[in-house]
Amino acid sequence: MRNYVRSAAVRYAVRWALDRNPMYYDYGNIGGDCTNFASQCLYAGSGIMDYTQDLGWYYIDANLKAPAWTGVEFLYQYLTRSNLTPGPRAEISDAGSILPGDVIQLSFDGVVFSHTLIVLRVYPTILVAAHSEDSLFRPLDSYDYQIARYLHISDVVTDV
Repeated sequence: MRNYVRSAAVRYAVRWALDRNPMYYDYGNIGGDCTNFASQCLYAGSGIMDYTQDLGWYYIDANLKAPAWTGVEFLYQYLTRSNLTPGPRAEISDAGSILPGDVIQLSFDGVVFSHTLIVLRVYPTILVAAHSEDSLFRPLDSYDYQIARYLHISDVVTDV
């Protein structure tokens, strides 16, 4: 196991929030790019992917990726997994316990979570970065959501 490098995730988010890294496909026109962007940030902070077919967390190209790389609910399931597979892991948290580099997922209808954000700053207010509706240092409270899910990145599993 190793520490998650929060500063690397935040630096990546700041660099690419309003642009697109050409190494990754932009899913903005086919369902949204928010979780793809969040995964890129998480990868910048963790430096490891999990190439487990279907259940892992990886990106090779636009068509060869794990569902968790681009899917809001799949990313949540991956980050909160109980088995020790390579990659970042998260604990369900609350607004007062998150840190820069953590993930927030939003439900706009109170039922389905459909947007993934990266935390850039937590004090005096939570500021985030996101794709789909590109945002950089956007206040969390400027979103019109019903439920927020806070995911604190706890560590990175390197080998099993």
